[in-house]
Amino acid sequence: MTSQILVRVDKDLKDKFRKLSGIEQKSVNEKMRELMEEYVREHSIEPAINALWDEIGGAMRKKGYKESDVEKMIKKVRSGK
Repeated sequence: MTSQILVRVDKDLKDKFRKLSGIEQKSVNEKMRELMEEYVREHSIEPAINALWDEIGGAMRKKGYKESDVEKMIKKVRSGK
């Protein structure tokens, strides 16, 4: 499903952006989508969090812990023991 965003910009900026988009043979909409997707991809914290969990998991495996050990530790902490 797509959604619409209305952005107000200076006419000179709009004209320059339209011209530059055309040089790339892209519409203004295509170029804006591309720029937004790139921005979200570069600023998303999700890949960093996933990498951190992978690093933690690797470190725990090196120490000999198994997934079942982690589940036991979580239960222990949650029970307050």
